[in-house]
Amino acid sequence: MLSVFRLLAVLPLPVLHALGAVLGWVAFLASPTYRRRFLDNAAGAGYAFARVRPAVAHAGRMVAEAPRLWLAAEPGRCDVVGAECVEQAWAAGRGIVFLTPHLGCFEMSVQEGARRWSAAHGPFTILYRPARQAWLARLMEGARNRPGIAAVPTTLQGVRQMIKALRRGQAVGLLPDQVPPQGQGLWSPFFGREAYTMTLAARLVQQTGAAVVLARCERVPRGRGYRLYLQGLDAPLAPELPAAVRQINAAMEQQIRACPEQYLWGYARYKQPRAEGPAAAEAGA
Repeated sequence: MLSVFRLLAVLPLPVLHALGAVLGWVAFLASPTYRRRFLDNAAGAGYAFARVRPAVAHAGRMVAEAPRLWLAAEPGRCDVVGAECVEQAWAAGRGIVFLTPHLGCFEMSVQEGARRWSAAHGPFTILYRPARQAWLARLMEGARNRPGIAAVPTTLQGVRQMIKALRRGQAVGLLPDQVPPQGQGLWSPFFGREAYTMTLAARLVQQTGAAVVLARCERVPRGRGYRLYLQGLDAPLAPELPAAVRQINAAMEQQIRACPEQYLWGYARYKQPRAEGPAAAEAGA
């Protein structure tokens, strides 16, 4: 499989995105469970299938572009809109918590941020959960630790490393619409439905005084690269944890509504959280 990944990594991005579009539709048509969840999640957010139909292909593009993102020296061009909010946060001497939903090429959000700012402000720290397959775990470990990126495990030690990075004025990146393990979240509204939502993003900000930057990395049509949109929160994060979690969920909704065609509507956002060991549970406390 590693040889297949290396082969795919050298293919041009337009080719990968074309292959991915086919893959996305195959998965959508072949899996009734995935298709039903996709349609239910989109309908719950107020979207008819015609509005989010392109998201079927974009889910496949996410898979197809992964080898290039992980292994290629130049994964693709990425233009940035709104970099001023990042510069302002660092000029004020603050660390930054970058928050992005499962939309577009969220991996490129971290890579482009690290490429632009890690030399001056240190690496971007991200959490990752090692894959169960040994070959994939080795591949992902190298991919997550690309230049300017420090990947830490989803454990208490990993969270401590994120806090230290923020207190040094560095950046961390999170996907706050990812369902955390039991004990690491709160039930909070997301597109009008209660969803188990991580508290880690809010706690990092509250404990370190870091700035929040919302990131949305969209794919440009015909495989011409990516466009990363950055902006601050509309208002300071609330000091009360439940209110802060609701505020972050609302910010993620705003990002998704800006580009619903590239959101992973098939993601099991409303599932019950899985049980987790004591150490990981403490990390979210």
